[in-house]
Amino acid sequence: MWTSAQPVVAAFVASVVRDRRDREDVLQETALAVLNSFESYDSSQAFQGWAIGVARNQISLYLRRRRRDRLVFNEETIANLQSTFEQSSPPEELDHLPTCIDQLSGRSRKICELRYQKGLKPIAISEQIGMTANSVSKALQRIREQLRECIEDKFVSEGANG
Repeated sequence: MWTSAQPVVAAFVASVVRDRRDREDVLQETALAVLNSFESYDSSQAFQGWAIGVARNQISLYLRRRRRDRLVFNEETIANLQSTFEQSSPPEELDHLPTCIDQLSGRSRKICELRYQKGLKPIAISEQIGMTANSVSKALQRIREQLRECIEDKFVSEGANG
């Protein structure tokens, strides 16, 4: 469920948190909070909406820590964004993700599979492939960047050809 909701949750987080590194941190904190509070999820409700609510709480925590900044949205604006994203579907760009993943090879593909298909943390991955956990984390950053660039390139070329 998280895999299908994550793109919309990430877009919601990105609509409020402008700094890329902070955005990634808030999204990871959201994923962790979703995992840790999953037992409180009411399956009669849409998972995506619930996950966006969890993200909103994580954004609020982030904004409290960053209160000194001038470019901080008020609660009403965040509530409006939440409502909009709850009704959103994953961006069309993500249609290219499987193709881009297929283009990964060797160690990159193995690391990606272990992290996102098997759900292993970098330390567990490091034990399986003989790298340090820090090296695995850096490799994952490079892999995500490579996938992002691939998706953007395919989306742009599709627009030019379509």
